[in-house]
Amino acid sequence: MKRRTFIGSSVAATVGLVSTAGVAMEGKSTTTGNLKGNINHSVCRWCYSKIPMEDFLQSLNELGLTAMDLTGPEDWPLMKKYGIHASMCWGAGLGIDKGWNDPELHEELIKDYLQIIPKVAESGYTNLICFSGNRNGMNDKVGLKNCADGLKQIMPLAEKHGVVIQMELLNSKVDHKDYMCDHAEWGVALCKEIGSENFKLLYDIYHMQIMEGDIIRTIQEYHPYFGHYHTGGNPGRHEIDETQELYYPAIMKAILETGFKGHVAQEFIPTWEDPIAALKQGVTICDI
Repeated sequence: MKRRTFIGSSVAATVGLVSTAGVAMEGKSTTTGNLKGNINHSVCRWCYSKIPMEDFLQSLNELGLTAMDLTGPEDWPLMKKYGIHASMCWGAGLGIDKGWNDPELHEELIKDYLQIIPKVAESGYTNLICFSGNRNGMNDKVGLKNCADGLKQIMPLAEKHGVVIQMELLNSKVDHKDYMCDHAEWGVALCKEIGSENFKLLYDIYHMQIMEGDIIRTIQEYHPYFGHYHTGGNPGRHEIDETQELYYPAIMKAILETGFKGHVAQEFIPTWEDPIAALKQGVTICDI
């Protein structure tokens, strides 16, 4: 399943769901992966959507992973059962293509985000994803202003509940044609325009390697604006080992040296016959 499809179907499934506040953590993760503890590891659910959720959660326990990205209220009760934290939530919005750069969508987006922000906080989570949307011929400066105007209307509630709204940087060259938030500089300018510590960027290393490269220097310069990281091998968005061009141990070292305390989530599409073994390799590579 492609991420674009997975996001659309998952967000739709959250409509009408009640808050999961007060759901007890019935399980406890068991660290068997001998992780060093310097990096807070996570994994994106959609890359392993063929594996039933409960089976996948059990595998995360066995690997010693304690967090998972891109999940919504329908997932959280079962995740709590296995002690898996929702490190990047969704549950609002119209997907990747239709986002905050379109003022005509602001009313619906604001309504969606105002209803999910309290649920995220009540469930004990912090991060909530959002998207710029596609350009559709729009000037980037106009789109930036439109995003800021809309997002500023949900920031007071996000600040009140301690929720961090994070816009993801995606490539518009290969995977998400015409997507507006496709360069770190544009995203940082949006952060400055909004002017809230509760608005950050989700820096996707795979996507930004495609768009601009210069990954380590960008992390060093702009890290105060990055609230979360995603991995992925380039080209192909597969395993992050020697089969691709990025050297993740050095990238993780750069992230660690900034003092980052958030999560780094594996978001590669496994090609191995055993996808859990591929995930374990990816986490091991990043566990500096």
